[in-house]
Amino acid sequence: MLVISIQSQVVHGHVGNSAAAYAMQAEGVNVAAVPTTLLSNHPRYPTVRGRVLESELVADLLKGVEERDLVDEAAVLVTGYLGSPGNAAVVADFVERALNRNAKLVYLCDPVIGDDGRVYVADGILDVVRHRLLPAANLITPNQFELALLSGITIADAQGLRAACTALAGTGRIDVVATGCTLTDTPEGQVETILCADDRLARFATPRLPIRPYGTGDLLTGLIAAHLAKGMAMEAAVRLAVETIFAVLVRTQDAGAAEMRLVPLPTQ
Repeated sequence: MLVISIQSQVVHGHVGNSAAAYAMQAEGVNVAAVPTTLLSNHPRYPTVRGRVLESELVADLLKGVEERDLVDEAAVLVTGYLGSPGNAAVVADFVERALNRNAKLVYLCDPVIGDDGRVYVADGILDVVRHRLLPAANLITPNQFELALLSGITIADAQGLRAACTALAGTGRIDVVATGCTLTDTPEGQVETILCADDRLARFATPRLPIRPYGTGDLLTGLIAAHLAKGMAMEAAVRLAVETIFAVLVRTQDAGAAEMRLVPLPTQ
């Protein structure tokens, strides 16, 4: 069981592969983690060191993945934060080659382009995500803002969310896990993760906690990828991932920590 995971990496905290890789390994899944950025911490801290990696370096790392035959071995391919338009193009090229090489490979695309009403990625990345990565994906994990932006459809209720998922799928078949959803009928004080598959919605609500650590979406995507790599059905994979995320958030809140507490405290 192997997942190829292409996204950001940080020294401090848990975002990108620094959230997803450990979680996947803890689930018993091997991970080939390819960085697109190498930063000291999440950019929303007052200072950040490091940089977006050069597209030539990312391309070289991906060539190494192919040379070690990891594409043939992998069950799931994940892409997340890309860092630059050059990296986006390089990753899109790799995705195309990988899917042609391994017809059984499941491609999970986490768009990672924005939240809270704003796009926070460099110009040019959105176009690659929209026109090259999404059409190739089997599963995507946008937040509510990203889903609305990519589909061009306002999402206020379940009907709007289903319409947005249908618009992204086009003539193909793309399952959607929409995260951080608050719809008109979402229970007060809760937040939903919603799976749209086969024109059916499966909704998973959890209490909205008064904390918002970085990387929860990256962690969720990693957990879903791990469960799928182990052969779990889609709805069961999403349900278990949501339950795990909520447990991590409760542990983080209890610890009063700014970053997610991925590792449980040892039992006494």
